[in-house]
Amino acid sequence: MVKKRIFWVLLLLGSLVLLALPAGKWTKANVTTLQSFHNSKLSPIIMIPGSSATENRFDELIAKINETSLKKHSLLKVKVYNSGKMVFKGKIAAKDNEPFIVVGFENNHDGYSNILQQAKMFSKAFNKLTEDYNFNNFKGIGHSNGGLIYTAFLEKYYAKTNVSIKKLMTIGTPYNFNEASLQHKTQMLADFIKAKDKLPKDLSVYSIAGTENYDSDGLVPARSVEAGKYIYQGQVKSFTEITVTGQEAQHSDLPQNQQIIDLIERYILDKNQRPDPNGNR
Repeated sequence: MVKKRIFWVLLLLGSLVLLALPAGKWTKANVTTLQSFHNSKLSPIIMIPGSSATENRFDELIAKINETSLKKHSLLKVKVYNSGKMVFKGKIAAKDNEPFIVVGFENNHDGYSNILQQAKMFSKAFNKLTEDYNFNNFKGIGHSNGGLIYTAFLEKYYAKTNVSIKKLMTIGTPYNFNEASLQHKTQMLADFIKAKDKLPKDLSVYSIAGTENYDSDGLVPARSVEAGKYIYQGQVKSFTEITVTGQEAQHSDLPQNQQIIDLIERYILDKNQRPDPNGNR
């Protein structure tokens, strides 16, 4: 009888050990993943082009930054198709902690309904990027409607992620579409203002306007860019408006504008990645 009891006790202990082994492996694997996530040094700059533009929109801008950067930034491009398919081109270099990632869309058309669709598509691409590259923070740049896509993403989808956005720069973004007066708010602007409490509180935002003739950049009214303050000001850590004039201040030239490149190097790039103002390396 005693031997029988010992047998059952040993059998029970053996079963518990066998059950504990896979649980231990699972716990160890998850702890390792979490440590990797929180210790990640990767802090990409994720860029979204405007309407009618592709994932190649920022090629010249990135090339100009790499001409003077202390460390060269690698480039990964993502194109999101209406079917949900994603095509990746380029790669993130092994030792590059601050790569550029550009996300473009098959549906790159203008219009509020399209912007909402693009924000949803960006959210899916963003989730895929965080899954593949395991970064815990990033910076954003949006040109024209790209800034609207970012705004919709931050209000609708960002809270569901575990990743922190540190800085956002929008360039020539028409927060009130083609309206030249702040007295008339479009439905999009009204919706953005209504949901502004969803914006991350620790975010620094820089809104850049180009003025070709003091009133607009040739396409987007300066007042429409200015409308961004009704969305971001008082909701995020800081909101800064900057106006660029002179050569290449026209809307389509803004991503290549040297003044804007200087602003990106000053406000978006990490300090150890910026060129020395005195030309030293």
